[in-house]
Amino acid sequence: MRLLTKTAGVALIFMSVSLTAAQAENRIDTQLPGAPELAAYGDLAVGVQTLEITNPNQIDIVKIDPKAPKPAEWPRYDRKLTLEVWYPAAQGASGNTALKAYLRDAKTEVELQGKAVRDAKPAGEKYPLIIVSHGYPGNRFLLSHLAENLASKGYVVASIDHLDSTYRTQAAFGSTLVNRSYDQLFTLNEIDRLSKDGSSFLNGLVDASNTGLIGYSMGGYGAVITMGGGVTQQSIDYAWGGPHGTLSVHKGGSDTHKALADPRIKTAVAFAPWGMKLGFWDAETLKGIDRPMMFVAGSVDDVSGYEKGIRAIWQNTTNADRSLLTYENANHNAGAPMPAPEEAFKYDEALKFNVSEHYTDAVWDNARMNNIAQHFVTAWMAKHIKGDEKSGGFLELTPNANDSVWAKNEDGSDKPEHNHWAGFPNRTAKGLRFETLKKGN
Repeated sequence: MRLLTKTAGVALIFMSVSLTAAQAENRIDTQLPGAPELAAYGDLAVGVQTLEITNPNQIDIVKIDPKAPKPAEWPRYDRKLTLEVWYPAAQGASGNTALKAYLRDAKTEVELQGKAVRDAKPAGEKYPLIIVSHGYPGNRFLLSHLAENLASKGYVVASIDHLDSTYRTQAAFGSTLVNRSYDQLFTLNEIDRLSKDGSSFLNGLVDASNTGLIGYSMGGYGAVITMGGGVTQQSIDYAWGGPHGTLSVHKGGSDTHKALADPRIKTAVAFAPWGMKLGFWDAETLKGIDRPMMFVAGSVDDVSGYEKGIRAIWQNTTNADRSLLTYENANHNAGAPMPAPEEAFKYDEALKFNVSEHYTDAVWDNARMNNIAQHFVTAWMAKHIKGDEKSGGFLELTPNANDSVWAKNEDGSDKPEHNHWAGFPNRTAKGLRFETLKKGN
């Protein structure tokens, strides 16, 4: 009898655990009580659709053997990219709000939940475009919390699955180095084309002449190149990089890199851009960036580096107005990745780490980081894409949040000494820095 009771108890526990896992919502739209003002979703309903696009006749970096002699002709292929597109939808849209995504282990498919309705009817207006570019490896859902949030505020947001760089297609790193900017610009061109295609849901929905770019890690690396930061000869010569000098297409000052300049892209936000601490840029090549950029970093980033990495990019981008948002004591995942899905909390033998570590930070809560990122990116894009000067007030801050003072009168008006970060409730602007440098400095 005791054995039966114990067995039944174990079965009950197992059923309970399984039921909990089955009911995991994996929300990407969490808004914490202390979230800053502009993190809140906008007034627009949101739809989401998946697109497949193909960039023909591209150099197939993965098939080039760096140890063999340079081939007489580069191997070529049609480069296929999958996009997830969030967009303002007609009011009253309802239906399936689930997103199917693979985890970092490349084996486990999970369901994410947000507000966007699959295949919802688009709103009847035209909106600016934002392109989102993930890390290596990553996928088009990694920054889905930000993509969906921005769509609710009047943007069409296209997030790219970069071939050879997703969890399930991860291949030679040289492909990511060479193709990242090309993927970003081809996506821009395709969305622009489809915005004029009567058979596409994007027809009449997108103003691609007014575009923003968001990149994380290797996506941030690509954003720096796309915005004008040509790479150095040192980076071209790395044996582990683009094979046989294929990265030279992005060399600073080259005709091929100059050809990337696209006036439709008005600004970019780079989360933890990789490459500076390994010499992919220098003060001279970064002068090619001449449009506003915001950089986002963790102060202890051990992947991209902080002082000699992300902060150095920000300091040396001297031909543009730029800002740097720093999460104190955060690592490489500062602000960008969505909260770790519940199914990610497991050790993976092939990876040799807990899958959740790909998403989380040891110090900061994911949803808190996401809400802060949503707030600042909202203000930045509103100012630089929509020309909303009022949003600039959320970007004119005491550089160290810990030095800001909350001082209010009983009627809610500000006392003379009040300089608390705009949009942040009392006691919530801690552990952050927001620094700005103007063009020429």
